[in-house]
Amino acid sequence: MRKKITRDHQEYLLDALKDPEEAAAYLSASLEEKDGELFLVALRNVVEAHGMARIAKKAKLNRENMYRMLSENGNPEFSSLWSLVKSLGFRLSVLPAR
Repeated sequence: MRKKITRDHQEYLLDALKDPEEAAAYLSASLEEKDGELFLVALRNVVEAHGMARIAKKAKLNRENMYRMLSENGNPEFSSLWSLVKSLGFRLSVLPAR
C-alpha cells in the first residue's frame, strides 16, 4: 500500500511565509482588502511562521498580550503593531492613492 503524502494548507502557508518577500506580499494583499481583521489574521500567520515567542521577545511585547492583540477580537495599539511589524523586518509606509 502506498503512503499518500499531503501537507496541511496552514502548514504550507506558514512555511511560505518564512520568506520575507512572500510575507511582505501577503501582508500587502491583506491591507488592500481594507479589512483590519483580515490584516490581523495575516499578521498573526506571519508572526507564527517566524515563531511567536521569538517575535514577542524581539518586539518587546508580552507573549500573551501579543496573542490577544492578534486574535479575532484584537484591537492593538499602533505602537504595538509598529513594534511587531518592525521586529519582523518590515516597515509601514504611506503612498499616494492612484
